[in-house]
Amino acid sequence: MTASLRIAMAQLNQSMGDITGNAEAMLAWRDKAREQGADLIVYPELQLIGYPPEDLVLKPALAARAETALHRLAEATADGGPAMLVGTVIANKGLLFNCAALLDGGKVVAIRQKRELPNYGTFDEKRLFAPGPLPDPVEFRGVKLGLPICEDIWFPFVTGHLAEKGAELLISINGSPYEVAKDDFRVRGVCMERVNETGLPLLYLNRVGGQDELVFDGASFVLNADGDIAHMLPDWEEALVITQWDRGDDGRWFCKPGEVHALDAHPADIYHAMVVGLRDYVNRNRFPGVVLGLSGGIDSALSAAVAVDALGADRVWCVMMPSRFTGQESLDDAAECARLLGCRLDTIPISPAVGAFDAMLADVFAERTADLTEENIQSRIRGVTLMALSNKFGHMLLTTGNKSEMSVGYATIYGDMAGGYSVLKDAYKTTVFDLSRWRNAEKPALGLGPDGPVMPERVITKPPTAELREDQKDSDSLPPYEVLDPILYGLVEQEKSVDQLAAMGFDRATVARIERLLYVAEYKRRQAPPGVKLGGRNFGRDRRYPITNAFRTA
Repeated sequence: MTASLRIAMAQLNQSMGDITGNAEAMLAWRDKAREQGADLIVYPELQLIGYPPEDLVLKPALAARAETALHRLAEATADGGPAMLVGTVIANKGLLFNCAALLDGGKVVAIRQKRELPNYGTFDEKRLFAPGPLPDPVEFRGVKLGLPICEDIWFPFVTGHLAEKGAELLISINGSPYEVAKDDFRVRGVCMERVNETGLPLLYLNRVGGQDELVFDGASFVLNADGDIAHMLPDWEEALVITQWDRGDDGRWFCKPGEVHALDAHPADIYHAMVVGLRDYVNRNRFPGVVLGLSGGIDSALSAAVAVDALGADRVWCVMMPSRFTGQESLDDAAECARLLGCRLDTIPISPAVGAFDAMLADVFAERTADLTEENIQSRIRGVTLMALSNKFGHMLLTTGNKSEMSVGYATIYGDMAGGYSVLKDAYKTTVFDLSRWRNAEKPALGLGPDGPVMPERVITKPPTAELREDQKDSDSLPPYEVLDPILYGLVEQEKSVDQLAAMGFDRATVARIERLLYVAEYKRRQAPPGVKLGGRNFGRDRRYPITNAFRTA
């Protein structure tokens, strides 16, 4: 009877669709685990193809190549080194399954299919995969392993079945995206429940890295049967940890205590999510860097700071595009932001283009007074200017709008909404203030930027303004952000009605107005660039509303 096992937890990044690259990385990590005497190395969910694959997985060639790569990985285990538990897709009789495959002794010795397929929020696995049967344990070197895959552990059915069938320990491979406060909920709200129900220890392995709008924070862990945390891997970073498992005198398995890393507090977790999401999006799509408009305001200042921390100052190009409404304070603040960050700043005045448009449209606009149209033209000139730089030099245009603005349509389509990615897309304005204060006082662990402040204090304290007309302030058009953001959180994240929010103390007329703005701006959000998901209801992957919609709760 096996008395001990050394199981390697490989908390890794992935490259979507790069089956060869992912397989080579897995073998390289296996070599490291072998050097440390591992019996088994475990990889995250769908590590071979990338998670989430979306409709890419419906391409028959993908599953075929994954099958070929899986067998090559299996052949590598003929060397007597660690067995491999690999997350992959397997096609069978016209259906696709999200699987965990155990490779040992040169063969694929067992396959278990994911049973519970998430179909909410960012997940639509029922569109792609077929559910597997309730899985039985897999015997590995005399030990019965239960192999629930990600969503399988969010409900008691799979783990309960595994316990009934004699599983001795649970190993769960995951692709669990980051959300605020989700790391603690995974441990205490989900996995401890399964441990308490089954009486079995649990090894939980998650991936790291960014994939389009999703970021994965890792934070993998091991729970012993008594609920104690034996290991906690770091968040955001790749890691290989060897866990030592022993069979006790009572025949039950337990993991010897190891390092328990402290995870990011708030708002460092949000900032790291932005850094990782932008870093992997830019690098995987092979952009040389990013270009963005630096206005002297807080949104562009924070976006520039995140970009420098993600990519390094030499890959971040800031552009100040003043008009006749741009104050000297904004010019000075933009210059100081660039100086603190150490990145390039160019100034390109838009007055010549504004004058050209005024002349071009003079006859058509002759009977009309100046209004929002002329303000939006300025924003669109800036968008065209930045896209011209992007086209000419290859840098991706980083959009700088926040969730508060995007919620109510306080953004110019084809203007300041132009771009390839946004780190603030799911961050309300009050969160932007919190992050800016935090970054001025702290340097993120993964940051490539400076140790000290990244923006002048005045950028944080001055009233926000778009500077598209004389003496303009955001508060001219919107309630103060400390009022607006809680209303938006109630309408978007909590799906509350106008009456419910009014009952909480908010002005009913204000809430009704904000709800109307939220709904009529849907067409703009559909055309917005992707951005990092931070909360439970981001625009795009989570909240999917119709554009044409007559419903109101007021």
